[in-house]
Parts: sequence; structure tokens; C-alpha cells
Amino acid sequence: MHRPLPSLRLAMILIAAVQGAPTTQAAEAPAEAESETEAPFAIGQDHFLLHGEPYQIRCGELHFARVPREYWRHRLQLCKAMGLNTVCAYMFWNFHERTPGEFTWSGAADVAEFCRMAQEEGLWVILRPGPYACAEWTMGGLPWWLLKHDDIRLRSTDPRYIEASTRYLNEVARVLGPLQITQGGPILMVQVENELGFYSDDPEYMRMLRQIMLDAGFDVPLFSCNPVWHLERSHIPELFPVVNFGSDPAGGFEALRRILPRGPLMCGEFYSGWFNTWGNPHHPGDTGPYLRDLEYMLERGASFSIYMAHGGTTFGLWAGADRPFKPDTSSYDYGAPISEAGWVTDKFRQTRELFSRYLQEGETLPDPPPPHPVIEIPEARSTEWAPLFENLPAPRRDESPGTFESYDQANGCILYRTTLPAGPAVALEAQEVKDAAWIFLDGEQVGVFDRRSRLFSAKVPARESEATLDILVEAMGRVNFGEEVHDRKGLHPPVTMTPQGGGEPQTLTGWQVYNFPLETPLPADATLQPAPATPPKAPGFWQLSLHVDEPGDTFLDVRNWGKGVAWVNGRCIGRFWNIGPTQTMYVPGPWLRAGANEVVMLDLIGPQSPTLAGLKEPIMDQLRPELDFAAIRKPRELLLAGKEPAHQGAFAPGTSMQTVNFQSASQGRFVALEMLNAHNDQPYAAIAELDLMDEAGNPIPHNLWTIAYVSSEERTQEDGTAENAIDGQTSNIWHSQWSAAQPGYPHTLVIDLGEITTITGIRYVPRTDRENGRIKDYRIFVGNDLVAE
Repeated sequence: MHRPLPSLRLAMILIAAVQGAPTTQAAEAPAEAESETEAPFAIGQDHFLLHGEPYQIRCGELHFARVPREYWRHRLQLCKAMGLNTVCAYMFWNFHERTPGEFTWSGAADVAEFCRMAQEEGLWVILRPGPYACAEWTMGGLPWWLLKHDDIRLRSTDPRYIEASTRYLNEVARVLGPLQITQGGPILMVQVENELGFYSDDPEYMRMLRQIMLDAGFDVPLFSCNPVWHLERSHIPELFPVVNFGSDPAGGFEALRRILPRGPLMCGEFYSGWFNTWGNPHHPGDTGPYLRDLEYMLERGASFSIYMAHGGTTFGLWAGADRPFKPDTSSYDYGAPISEAGWVTDKFRQTRELFSRYLQEGETLPDPPPPHPVIEIPEARSTEWAPLFENLPAPRRDESPGTFESYDQANGCILYRTTLPAGPAVALEAQEVKDAAWIFLDGEQVGVFDRRSRLFSAKVPARESEATLDILVEAMGRVNFGEEVHDRKGLHPPVTMTPQGGGEPQTLTGWQVYNFPLETPLPADATLQPAPATPPKAPGFWQLSLHVDEPGDTFLDVRNWGKGVAWVNGRCIGRFWNIGPTQTMYVPGPWLRAGANEVVMLDLIGPQSPTLAGLKEPIMDQLRPELDFAAIRKPRELLLAGKEPAHQGAFAPGTSMQTVNFQSASQGRFVALEMLNAHNDQPYAAIAELDLMDEAGNPIPHNLWTIAYVSSEERTQEDGTAENAIDGQTSNIWHSQWSAAQPGYPHTLVIDLGEITTITGIRYVPRTDRENGRIKDYRIFVGNDLVAE
């Protein structure tokens, strides 16, 4: 029986019972409690135990930071109506400690109120405080200011990182410790870190974090989670393990049993869909396999948490980026059962029906709460704008350009300015640019830099006299997964110019730096002027007013705009980008008011038309690659004919991760995987993940990688883009084209490593959700001339 609201007398008994009780959880689960007075929630030999009774956790992920506070209760009621008995509350450290030592626990950051509200709605809570979260949140929830230490090693025993993490976790325990079930609250379990096995093999760090959390006052069961292929890395027996997967629960639990011979089985993240990245198709998620795998777990008494039950929106500038660099959309709809705007979907109804057949004795499901009103807003046109170049803040001077972090700037844009002497056309080059940059010469755009394709050079025309060089850099979300979380934004020196006809590179010095942190809709002292009839292709802040008769939820239609950030009534609602897939921005009704509503649009490339309207339906899947300011992947010619492979062989059938060691190490900038056939003799090829191994047998970081060539990829009916093969996420895949055409084998994928690298092997993860595309015979080539422009 689900009892998140025990009587005061029972709560006092439970608190007294756990005083002085041991708090260590081992992989060998402790003996099942004989009565609920031993511990209100425990990990038994075969089951979780709630008040001494076997308990199956039906959990769903719901991020309070991605839901307007005014709608928290509505979304919790939807979770309860869908059939969940528990919600996962992810916490993002950087959301609460935006300045070192200064914590925010009010408003949208009031996690304690969110947990109390869940308890009032009859839901238990699993707390996931980090310090690292991932979750497509910028830098995985880690604070940007940690990167002010140039040599810091995040997610490690680095004393600077541990000191900051300890301060944060102590504060989390102060705020949420009283809400543990041991004190009458709803928090059943608390997670330590997140998927560390993918990142490193560091049991010492896990033991250190576990002890910090115990010392802080967490006395409910602590646990760790990892994806299927990395369960044993960083595992410590003192922490109860759960496994994350998006398909093949049998295989996932089989892997979990290798480190958990006894104890309840749990999937810590069961993926209902997937997140969206700019320029790639929307991920609605396949409802059939999702329901099939859910029922598999329900039938066997396994516990789980649906990731996501409700995705919501990554408002503000909090959206992260996938690796090597695929920035995430502000919409976090995720293909979840509860839509971004809190609507009941077919997936919701089918999930509810499934759960209704597996309820505990005496449990019933309430009806879903009614949806919130949705409104249309008539189109309005901007009448005023503030050109960015005419509204520059006071500059700082720097001999060499610095990163955002070196200037104490978290997000936004920086304009870097210097003077070029008169002279011939030059090739302008930066060591690196994070993330996008537009290059201007005397106010006219002459080129772009783009991190997605590692395009860090541009041609600058000849100058008859000295000219002003401006490089406007936009930081999108910091990478939230892998080593790439060490993601310092801005223009990375040296910045050089080389004469087009040849000659020595000259390092550019003497920079003026103009900071636009975008903490407010308009720069301080911005001067608005009448909007031109034909909008220029130039960066600027556009102001307009939307009239609303009666507030309600709406979706701003941003198809006429280029790329930038939007504010409504002073609130930053996120980023827009005309390449899609999302072409609307969700605005909650409580953030609007009757009458005039002020909107500011920072457009970095200029709108087609500075008009805006509110729609009743979102546009979630409209790609417009022709509008991209830089090509992500240039067409190239494959040059494998006559070359000897570094290795050839056959992958084994099935879903297991496979590591292949070369007979001898190979060196090169490019690696080509030529796939010759599939195990089921179908024409399709698919890869969940590829890694390359260095001389020590460790995976090579992906931070410099791009896709140099792919023979075919599915971009219409699903996101089967080639970048999915190297993003570290095994739940999304590269898939050869299958909808409009079905090209046959051989299929070829070429990775540009960004520099000459020594490679000793390859690690391949096949798709796990179905047999189609599992590769059999293959050849691997390594070299510097595998593709041509």
C-alpha cells in the first residue's frame, strides 16, 4: 500500500528506529526487514521494502527546473494519474549555486517545495542531487566557474572540485535532509553522482562522494547508476547499483546481475524518447517497443524510472550540448508521455492503461487534471530595434583574446575587436572557437567560424587601409557529457592571419573585448531606434509588443527569425534557430498578462521579417538546413581504393559491446569503417556508438572529432545522422537511409579525429532495440588521405 503521508506517531517511531542504524548499502543486498519499524524504506534481498512490505518503484523523471513553478502541481498530478508512484527529482548544481558560496532555493529553485508538493499528491521522491547530472543541462549541472581553474579535473578527487562539491552537497542536505522518509518526508533514495562509469574508472572518487553525503546527513539508501556497458567501471560495493537503458531490459538486467547477484532490479533511466539537437530531426520515441519493455519490467517485479515522464522546457540559457558538439534545443519535449506543454498524449494513455493492470492492492489511479488553456496571439511587428554594434558596453583591453570564463562571464556573447593593417587578402584562423562566430570587417560580414564542423578559418579580403576586425562569438550550451564538460567558451588564441599568397602567420594582438552576458533582455543604456522596413542581416535586439486578451499557454512562431535568444516580459524563454527542428517556443500562460506583453528578440543573423505570433500548436519537426549559416559537413570524395586496411574482421552477432584490437598500432587523422554486410542479410547498417582506443587501450576523447564522410544516413523518418555514432549516447544511432531509398552495402563512415592520432583498436556498440543494421563483416582504414574535398 502506498503511504507517502504517515501519521505523526508513525513518523516518530520510524525516526527513532533508524537512529544509529548503519547506512552502508552493499551490492549484496541486506536481509529483508522483518517489520517496517526497522527502516521505513530499505533494500531487501529480492525487493525494495516500504514499511517492511515488498514495493515496486514505478517512477518517472520530472525536472522542476524545466517546469514553471506555477505548473508543478499540475505536472505531478499528471504523473500520478499516469500510474507513477514516485518521481525522480534531478538537481542541477549550477542552478542553485550560480556564484560560489551563494545558494538559491526560492522561486523556480525551491526544490524543497517541489518535494513537499509531490508528497501531498501521493508521490514518493528519488533525489538525484549530483554533483554531476548530465540531463542535457549545460555542463551537466556543474557550475561554469569551476573552469576558471585552467587545470581543474572535474568529477575527480581534485581537491578544488571536492571542496566545492562538499559545500554544495552539505547545503543540499541542509535543505532536503528533513524531507527524507526517515524524517516523515517523501525522499526514499538518493543517487551519488551519475553514470561515472562512462566518464572514468575512479572508485576512490565514488567512495569520497558517498562519504561526503553520509557526513552531510543523508540516511536513506544511497545508490549509483550506469549505462549497460559501463556498470563495472567505478562501481563500489558500498553503493547499491541500478542500470540505465532505452531498450533490451533482459540484457540490461543480465549485465546488472554481474555486479548485483542478489537484490531488487531497477532501471534508473528508461528512455521514453530522446532529446533534440539543432539541425537534426525530432525524436518522438517509438511507443510500441517502449510499452513492450515497460511491461517486461512490470511482469518481473523490476523497478524503473521513465526518463522522461515529462520533459518540459529548458528555459533561459540552461540547455546543454551533446558531444562532440551538437547543441540542444530549448524544447525538452523528449517524446515523453506528458508533452512539453503538459498535454496528455497517446503514449500517456497507453502507459496509464498498462500500469492499471499492475497496481498494488488497494491502489487506484486518479483522473488526469484538465489541461491549461491555450491561446493564439495575433501577429505583431517590431517597431524598434537596437543594433548590437551601436550599443556596445565599455570594453576591456587584452593583448590576447580570453575565454568567457577568464572574463567572469557565464553565457551570452562576446565581441572581440582588433585592427588589421592594410594589405592583401589573408586567411584568418583561430586555434578554436566555442561555439559560433561571425566575422566582420569594417561592419561588413566576411565569414564565419563554426564549432560543429570545426571550421576555424576564414578568408578576409584585401584592405587598402587599416580596418576594424570584429569577431562576434556566441556561446551555446556547454557540453554535458564526457571529458568535453571541460568546455571553455569564446575565442581561443592564437588568432593569426596568413597572406593568401603564402607567408608567415602573424599573431593578432591588441584586442578590445565587449561582454554581452545576456542576463537582461537589453544591454544597459541600450538606445532603441525605429525598426527599418527591410531588416538588415546584422546582429541586434528587436523589441515588439504582443497583445493578449486573456493569458494562456502559447507557442511563439519564430519561423521568420534567424538565430538567437528570446525574452517575454523580462523572462528568458530560451534559444531559437531557424534550422529547426523546433520552430516554436513554449510560453506558459502565467508568464503572460492581459494587455501588452513586451518581447525582446536578440537575432544574431537578422530576421527575414521581425514579426511574431502565438500559435495553439507547437512546430516540433521542421528542418530547414538551407538556412544554416555554415555547412555542418562538406561533401567529400572517398579515397579507399587501393589502400590496405589497418584491420578487418567480423563482429559477433547480438547486442554486446565489442572491442577489437589491431595487430599493430596505426596513425592517421582519419578513420574509415567500411561495413560489408549485416548479420540478417538486410541492406541496412546501424551503429549505436564507436570508440577508438589509444596506446594504453583507453578510449580517445571525442572533443576534436567530426564526421568527414558518410555514405548514407536517415534524416527523414528518424534521426539516423552519422554524428549519433560518436556522441557517446548508445540509445540513439546512426542508421543508413531507409525511408526514401535503401542503398545497400558496403556502407562507409569516416571520422575526422582533428589531428594525427595513434590508434590501437576500435570499440563498437550495436543497436539493441532490433536486429536491423547489426554489422557483420568490416574493414578499418587509418590514414591522412582517406577523403578528398
